[in-house]
Amino acid sequence: MRTVFLDRDGVLNQKMPEGSYVTRWEEFHPLPGVLDAIRRMNHAGLRVLIVSNQRGVSLGLYSVADVDKIHAGFQELLQQNGAHVDGFYFCPHAKHTCTCRKPLPGLYDQAKAQFPAITPETSVMIGDSYSDIEFGHRLGMKTIFIDGYPAHQKPGVASARELADMRCRSLPEAVRILLGTDPQ
Repeated sequence: MRTVFLDRDGVLNQKMPEGSYVTRWEEFHPLPGVLDAIRRMNHAGLRVLIVSNQRGVSLGLYSVADVDKIHAGFQELLQQNGAHVDGFYFCPHAKHTCTCRKPLPGLYDQAKAQFPAITPETSVMIGDSYSDIEFGHRLGMKTIFIDGYPAHQKPGVASARELADMRCRSLPEAVRILLGTDPQ
């Protein structure tokens, strides 16, 4: 394992209710243990990449600059805690208008252009929606479904559970398993 692809909302931070969006840094609330989990992946030498659908941009609810500010704020918070993300990739488009909206491969292609050594065989996708798991599955990655925050899950949860290679309650649990430090 060399590269970990992470969805954002619902994996790294509290997800808003369906139809609502994190539109600014003040609404971005990291989930418990996320900063430490990313630090642990960094220390293990894993490349950590965020891949996120941000349809709210196409809906006019916030801008690409707003997404960049949220990601810059998260990166700063990570750095204050001895961690970092190697790359942020997001789709700002409406459904069915591009090739970068997960589960389509465009965000992977963007990451691969920046990090040519990335391969699906040495990557894992960790997400909390069917589109996340399908994204990784279509590319041939291992997939982990985060199933611990049911309050704001999207439709398709049952399909995601079935398609995923593994299910975990949180990113910290998934990282413990990936790094072989889970006591179970």
